[in-house]
Amino acid sequence: MPLPTLSLEEKRKALKKAQRVRSQRAKLRRDLKAGRTTIREVLERADDDVIAKMRVVYLLESLPRIGKVRTRKIMNDIGIDETRRVQGLGSRQKQALLERFGDK
Repeated sequence: MPLPTLSLEEKRKALKKAQRVRSQRAKLRRDLKAGRTTIREVLERADDDVIAKMRVVYLLESLPRIGKVRTRKIMNDIGIDETRRVQGLGSRQKQALLERFGDK
């Protein structure tokens, strides 16, 4: 199925939306790293489009003292695929993340 042809105005609008979403995700990641928000708060807002389409890998790497290696190990232990997005997490996976990280 071919992609729809967008007008110049539609392209600009889509680019602005993408830029806004990226900056909101960056702010969310900074807030997680600084401890101003918790993974519990993020998962409770999983229906928000900015959070829903964020990869779980990036979410976990944003937590304090959690790097790439530890993130991959945790996701493997819980059974979360590396390409999974927050909206695709099952209730057991969310619960496992909350048990592991609590209010981090």
